Amino acid sequence: MRIDLHTHSVVSDGTDTPTRLVLKAMEVGLDVIALTDHDTFDGIPEAIEAGKRIGVKVMCGIEMSTQLDGHSVHLLGYGCDPFHRPLVQELAKIRVARTGRLKAFAERMTELDMPLGVDDIIAAAGASPSIGRPHVADALVAKGYVGHRDEAFDKWLREDKPGYVPRYACELSAAIDLIHDAKGIAILAHPWGRGNEAVLTAEVIERLTTEKGLDGIEVNHPDHDERARELLFALGGRLGLIRTGSSDYHGLGKRNNPLGGENTRDTAYREMLRRIRLRGGIV
Repeated sequence: MRIDLHTHSVVSDGTDTPTRLVLKAMEVGLDVIALTDHDTFDGIPEAIEAGKRIGVKVMCGIEMSTQLDGHSVHLLGYGCDPFHRPLVQELAKIRVARTGRLKAFAERMTELDMPLGVDDIIAAAGASPSIGRPHVADALVAKGYVGHRDEAFDKWLREDKPGYVPRYACELSAAIDLIHDAKGIAILAHPWGRGNEAVLTAEVIERLTTEKGLDGIEVNHPDHDERARELLFALGGRLGLIRTGSSDYHGLGKRNNPLGGENTRDTAYREMLRRIRLRGGIV
């Protein structure tokens, strides 16, 4: 089987509708995908329905914005009840924080001699309920200040760059609890990508596993080099964690993340389903 468990649609910061995403999954020969839009389940019903028509299994997923010691960490949830009230309320709080910093982003970029308005960012986001830095990047592209999203992030929008504006995110340990309470399983997204190896150390991952019941880690990811993949695979095996491989596909939003470019092993996928069933989640 070919399985890609980390994809995004236009409902957050991807460029494909949920239906088009599923069609593309079929075209590249994927059997299973998970739609993991940022901090929203809004695209899941459309994606699941498209999957039933087209013959691609679509897992209910999400990518939560969390933080650990002030550093951004992304957490993937699979099989969650999308109507679980505490989780829904926390996701709404995160999305409000995303929208609340648009004015600060516009002011910051204007100070950096790239005049930008809140309306420009909102226009770039379209109908997405989860507006974030990728849409700021798209607005910069539309204005002609940069050529593409990657350039916008590399020069201006990453955490260590001059255009970055911090925001609220859920505490990582609390986010794991929320996903578990919503009957899902929790897997760290690209844990050693973008310099996060110093934040999500092997010791921290072990503690999250023993104390919070972390279910897995994303091992094969475009942001991980071979060293990171080998070490994370060994660490996950030692801790009994599910080890996934995913593209983090965003359509045109990430040029180096082709759909199906990374694969999750059948054994890992079956273990995910087993754990979700044990919790009473959605499979």
